[in-house]
Amino acid sequence: MLQLLIGKKGTGKTKVLISNVNDAAKSAQGNVVFISNNISQNMYDITSKVRMTDTSEFDIASWDEFLGFICGIISGNFDITNIFVDGTLKIVKNSMDGFEVFLSRLEAVGKKFDIDFELSVSIDVNDAPEYIKKYVK
Repeated sequence: MLQLLIGKKGTGKTKVLISNVNDAAKSAQGNVVFISNNISQNMYDITSKVRMTDTSEFDIASWDEFLGFICGIISGNFDITNIFVDGTLKIVKNSMDGFEVFLSRLEAVGKKFDIDFELSVSIDVNDAPEYIKKYVK
């Protein structure tokens, strides 16, 4: 399953996402992963059971690279049940080019490996393309 939390910057997406991360960590039968471009900002709000990854150390420049990054995390750990991503657009330098294909491929990865994905995306609901709206929680 792939879900997006969308809204303008400052609308509380990260707070909701962190709550969802901690809830998943309580009930997940496998590992929960939190990906962000600024882990230090949220590290004390997330339970220590969650595996945290900071993308700022990897200079991810495209949606293909980000998908490869996520697949690398999965390949090294086959018991992941949930992956949460905060600031999704920031990770790929706010580029929307290729985002639709990324979401489609990420959804396929989730189905193949039985992983639930939840991503926060800073975009106004009214400006969001239809391909994004189908994933909105």
